[in-house]
Amino acid sequence: MPRFIIQHVTKYTYEEPVTDSANHILLFPIKDELQELVQQQLVISGDPNVDIYRDYYGNRAGSFMNIAPHRELRIESKVEVITKQRPYPEDKESPAIQWEAVHELKCDGAFIDFLKQENFTALDEVKRIADSGFYNVVSVYLAAQQLTEYVYTNFKYIQGITSVETTLEEIWTLKAGVCQDFAHILLVMLRILNIPARYVSGYVCPKDAGLRGEGATHAWVEAYIPFYGWLGFDPTNNCVVTDLHVRLAIGRNFSDCSPVRGTYKGTAKQTLEVGVSVAYEDGALSKELPTVLTPQPAATVQPEKNSLNSYQRHMEMMQQQQ
Repeated sequence: MPRFIIQHVTKYTYEEPVTDSANHILLFPIKDELQELVQQQLVISGDPNVDIYRDYYGNRAGSFMNIAPHRELRIESKVEVITKQRPYPEDKESPAIQWEAVHELKCDGAFIDFLKQENFTALDEVKRIADSGFYNVVSVYLAAQQLTEYVYTNFKYIQGITSVETTLEEIWTLKAGVCQDFAHILLVMLRILNIPARYVSGYVCPKDAGLRGEGATHAWVEAYIPFYGWLGFDPTNNCVVTDLHVRLAIGRNFSDCSPVRGTYKGTAKQTLEVGVSVAYEDGALSKELPTVLTPQPAATVQPEKNSLNSYQRHMEMMQQQQ
C-alpha cells in the first residue's frame, strides 16, 4: 500500500486590490476502503474560516470568504494519503447478461446523473464507432478498456491546446487535448453505450511508472461494471486506475469537480499559478519535492458595462488539469 505526501498550491495575484472573494474548494481526498487520509494541512491567505460540508455527490467540499482588500490569494493543501489496489473484475458473466444488467440501470435513480449525455453534435458519429466494435460484442469491462484505448490512440496529448471552456465539438475536431479532454470524450463514449460513467479529479503519482499527468491535478473516468461496481479508467495513460491514483472528487464532468473556483469584487486583472508535488514513502520518508508554481491560463471576465466595480458574474474554471 503506497503512501504519498502531496502538496497542491494555487496562487492568484491581482494587479490591484480586490474584495469580497468567495471561493469553493474540492481539495479533500476521498476517504473509503481504498484510500486513507492520514492527515491534511490547509493554509489559505488571511486564515479564513472554511466551512466544510458534503456536496450533492458526496464529496467533502469547503467554502470560504476573504472580505478585506487583497492582491494575492494563496491556497495550499498538503495531504498524506495511503492507497490500496482494488482487485479487477473477474468478468465471469456472459456479455449478453452484462449488457442486459446495464440496460436495467437506466431505471435506477442512483445512475441517472451519470447516464445523462452532454450536448454534442457528433453523437451519431461517436455511436457508430462504439456500436461497431464494443456494444454487445464484448463484456462491459472489456468495452470500457477498449474505449479507453481508443481515446488514448486517437487523441494526442498536447498541453495548452485546450482550456476548460473548450467544447466537446472542438476536442473531437482537434483530436487533441489534456487529461480533462480525454476524460470528457471517454464519458461520452461510455454513456452512449448506456454505461454509467462519472468524472474523477485527483492526482496521479507515477514515481517510475512513466504516467502522464504529474505536476498538476489529473482527471480520469469511473465506469460502472455490472456485478462489480465502479472502476476507474485513465484514457490519458491507457490504463485501468491503480493505487498510483489519488481521488479528490467525483461528478458528471469537470464543472462538478473543479479543485478551486470562486468570484471576487473588482476589475483587476489576475494571474493564476498552480503547482503539485508528490513525495513517496518507501520504508523511510523520501525527501519532499519543491512545489513549482506554473502560470495557468485563466478565463478573462469583463465587467458589466458602465460599471467600474461590478461583482463578477463568472470567474475561471481553472485549467489545473494537465
